[in-house]
Amino acid sequence: MLNPRHFLRMAKWARNPPSEKRVLLVFGVVAICLAIGGLDYFGVFPDWMAVNSHKP
Repeated sequence: MLNPRHFLRMAKWARNPPSEKRVLLVFGVVAICLAIGGLDYFGVFPDWMAVNSHKP
């Protein structure tokens, strides 16, 4: 269920959309995060970049 505030924000974005540079920046950051997550998932990271787990 959407909050009325979401409708106001969507209307504001429809009247004044973000610039192309801003959209490219957001997509670039998302792509970098997905690439890092993929490298971590497939175990390509070196050992010095791994987080030490303290599980017993």
